[in-house]
Amino acid sequence: MASITADIEKLITPELAWKYHVAFSHTEEDRLVFWIDDQLSGSDQQLYREELELITGHKIAFAKTDGVLLAEKINRQYTKKDSTDHRLQHSFYTGHPDHFLNDLIAEAKNLKSSDIHIETYENDCRVRIRVDGLLVLRYLIEKKQYPSLINKIKISANLDIAEKRLPQDGRIFFQRGNDKFDIRVSIVPTLHGEKVVLRLLSNDATDIQLETLGFSENDLKNYLEGLKKPYGILLISGPTGSGKTTTLYATLKLLNLSTKNILTIEDPIEYTLKGINQVQVKENIGLTFAMALRTFLRQDPDVIMLGEIRDAETANMAIRAALTGHLVLSTIHTNSAWGTVSRLIDMNIPSFLIANTLNTSVAQRLVRLLCPECKRREAFQQAYFPKNYRPPEALETHYVPVGCAGCYNTGYKKRKAIYEVIPIDADLADEIKKGTSRIDELLKEKQIKTLADNAFELLKTGETSLEEVYPMLLN
Repeated sequence: MASITADIEKLITPELAWKYHVAFSHTEEDRLVFWIDDQLSGSDQQLYREELELITGHKIAFAKTDGVLLAEKINRQYTKKDSTDHRLQHSFYTGHPDHFLNDLIAEAKNLKSSDIHIETYENDCRVRIRVDGLLVLRYLIEKKQYPSLINKIKISANLDIAEKRLPQDGRIFFQRGNDKFDIRVSIVPTLHGEKVVLRLLSNDATDIQLETLGFSENDLKNYLEGLKKPYGILLISGPTGSGKTTTLYATLKLLNLSTKNILTIEDPIEYTLKGINQVQVKENIGLTFAMALRTFLRQDPDVIMLGEIRDAETANMAIRAALTGHLVLSTIHTNSAWGTVSRLIDMNIPSFLIANTLNTSVAQRLVRLLCPECKRREAFQQAYFPKNYRPPEALETHYVPVGCAGCYNTGYKKRKAIYEVIPIDADLADEIKKGTSRIDELLKEKQIKTLADNAFELLKTGETSLEEVYPMLLN
């Protein structure tokens, strides 16, 4: 890709690049050649060419490319090279909202963003996107254009454009080129207008593999052992956005055989897998996790996946399913793998039933990996660790994020899951029956690594930074 020179930057500012949706390609004799969306009509191309020639004072030619790739080209060309705030550079969007929404969604998908936040304040409006778990400012929008953008989203999601006082939820099916996926829409009224969050849901689970998610060799072995049991419960714990659902789908993909009947109840359905019967929660008509699970037991299932155990009723139904000879997979919100036991007891599940049905308890977190192109090695001091943390070994150096065009000046590129996998054997089942709350010494004897242990390993090998693993070291 041709680099942006100072002369071209003066001619085509970031605002103009995003308004006309063009990216500089190269110079050709006496004209400037720009990449342009291959879906743009001929009449619009002619109009853009004439306006850009008037603005720049140069002859303009276009080369066509896919819209998603074009968004990446523009973003890379106008990323700050000397940014110290580790954010994607934002632009002030001045184009038509009809083009903006589609371009924004395509760009967010290309950047592997999970969410788009569109929000308004007293004097300005902004768009932030969540990349690798971090919200970064991407666009500023003119206040007068904000209402039409919100209405465009509402129409696409089949929502009421006249309702501005109550929250609304909907879905958009987005299709552009080869990209096809669902978007979950949430709108809430705020002091200065309506805030929108678009959750991008991937429909393709073909590339998800357990081996590539981040399991250590021993943790993966323990996890797979739990899946070999024909009945029981496997629970994955962690906060929202820690990758629990992705781990579950990778597990289902492994279990998805023609000889097995697999049923799932989810909210929402984030991936689709051929050969698996997936049900969407619809609480407004009474289709809850517990009701679906009760029905599943009459569907002759081999494997049942619950999107989440939220309440005592669902937990009791999951236990019942496991006791009657089914393998149940689900997620639960706790801070650690052993904390899952306490959470179930809090839901009034008898400890002896937990001991008899829980096969494997897993905790997981997502950490951002340092960009290999720009990370910098620095001296490390013991004082950098949390006050009460005792590392397994001393560190002399560590790597810190810097930021470059390749990582959009964030200093990080991609994410990796870290796990704490506890296989429930006879010894641990006895501790569950006793109601033991802390079993640190027993886990060490069994050589089970905690989240903190695995986080330290990533820090030690230079894959991530201290700021990323710090929360895990506090536990």
